[in-house]
Amino acid sequence: MLGSSKKPLIKSLIAQGTRVGGGIGYQEGLRIDGDVQGDVFASEDRPSILVISESASVTGQVQADHIIINGTVKGPVLARHMLELQPKARIVGDVSYRTLEMHQGALIAGLLRPLSLEEVDKPTLKLASKNG
Repeated sequence: MLGSSKKPLIKSLIAQGTRVGGGIGYQEGLRIDGDVQGDVFASEDRPSILVISESASVTGQVQADHIIINGTVKGPVLARHMLELQPKARIVGDVSYRTLEMHQGALIAGLLRPLSLEEVDKPTLKLASKNG
């Protein structure tokens, strides 16, 4: 879905030093540099991207098509298409994904689950290296 069409633009930002309490729903793109205490959900009617930066912390469920994490998430993560875990990513919760890219140093304290039963035998998993 995201590979064949134009990737969504990041149109919203929760800046570093900002604290948000409560759930957040958004369309297309969101970057979090601050702290969120609540669930973060992207609309399913359009392609979406969520970036959780190194300075960010989210306590709650996270859900979007394409998720890039380099900060901390305490709660379940659902990447409907692609999950990229950067070296400083820290997740305490179960992770569901269709495609996973995990860099050395990223940590997950929870279960990894491919999204559908058809993919259990062949989940797409890409190991990132310093050379690539």
